[in-house]
Amino acid sequence: MSRVLVVAATKAEAAYVPDGLPVLITGIGKTAAATAVARTLASYDDLAGLEIVNIGTAGALHDHHEGLHEPGVVLNHDINADAIRALGYDPEERLVCGPGDVVLATGDVFVTDPVVRARLAKQADLVDMEGYAVVYAARQFGVPVRLVKHVSDNADESALDWPAMVDRSARALGGWLSATV
Repeated sequence: MSRVLVVAATKAEAAYVPDGLPVLITGIGKTAAATAVARTLASYDDLAGLEIVNIGTAGALHDHHEGLHEPGVVLNHDINADAIRALGYDPEERLVCGPGDVVLATGDVFVTDPVVRARLAKQADLVDMEGYAVVYAARQFGVPVRLVKHVSDNADESALDWPAMVDRSARALGGWLSATV
């Protein structure tokens, strides 16, 4: 029987997590997420059977994406991977985290620019600011991660209204947790 730790960037995204499930609020962005996950996992005496479920909102990089998605691949989209690779290092910018075909691009850029959206849409379906960091940090501890993202916006100027849209996503994420975990 696995144990679950629900990880979300903000309290607003985790507002409807069912009672009894432990929740870690990381803060926004890759650095905050990786640090919070690593600190929390390091505090466990026993990680056996633990699974992280990272819930949160995401921007759709293609107009036909909406609702809930479980990405199977996560990309670190704002790292210069080619330059790092040219130096002889593996930037690990693409991590497999599940069986799904949906690709999530993670970066510290809050995507509202149509040029950035179009560039990211060539390699991913959704965009967020924490998923990659959660997966990366958990991998360091050997803990599996399941990403569950709800489309809150189209990664365009509508994303600026995220505070007004997050409750709808939080309800869907809470409903998914109630039915699945």
